[in-house]
Amino acid sequence: METNGRVLLLVEDDEAFARTLRRSFERRGYVVHSAASLEAVRQQLAGIAPTHAVVDLKLGAESGLAVVRHLHEHDPELLIVVLTGFASIATAVEAIKLGASNYLVKPSNTDDIEAAFTGETTAEAAETPLSTRPTSIKTLEMERIHEMLAETNFNISETARRLGMHRRTLARKLAKRWVPQ
Repeated sequence: METNGRVLLLVEDDEAFARTLRRSFERRGYVVHSAASLEAVRQQLAGIAPTHAVVDLKLGAESGLAVVRHLHEHDPELLIVVLTGFASIATAVEAIKLGASNYLVKPSNTDDIEAAFTGETTAEAAETPLSTRPTSIKTLEMERIHEMLAETNFNISETARRLGMHRRTLARKLAKRWVPQ
C-alpha cells in the first residue's frame, strides 16, 4: 500500500468509531496506528513516527488535551486534530495552545479531518452567520470547568477545590454526555 509517508495516530476510546475512522484513512493511503489512552500513546510513540494525529477530547476519565500536549512535545511538526462531542471555547483555545492544528466537533467525517490537517476551509464555513442566541448557563459552566482543568494540569481534585465544589460533583459533571445548547 502506498502511504506517501502519511502515518496517522488515532487516539480514540470508542472502538466502533475508531474502527470506522481507521478503515476510512487506510483507504486514503494512511498507515494507521491506534491508542485509547495517554499511556497507550506513549507506548506507540516508542515504535512509530506519526505525521498526523486525531485525538478525542474525552478519553474515558482522561483528557485528550494531555495527549495533545504530549504529542506536540514529542514532535512539534506533527499535525494534530482534536475531535470532540463536548465542544467549548475554552477547550478549543487550550487545544490550539497545546499544539493542535485544528479542533472539530463530532460528528466529523474523514473529509472534514483531512481538510483540518491541511488548514483548508470551505466557502460555506467563511459565510456561516454568527449566532445571536445567548450562551446557556450549562455551556458557560462547562467552559469554566475546562479552563480550570487546563490551569491545574487536569488535576480533578485541585480543579474542584478552586471551583468550590465537591470532587465527586465535578467528576459527575465531567462524566455526563454534555451537549452544548
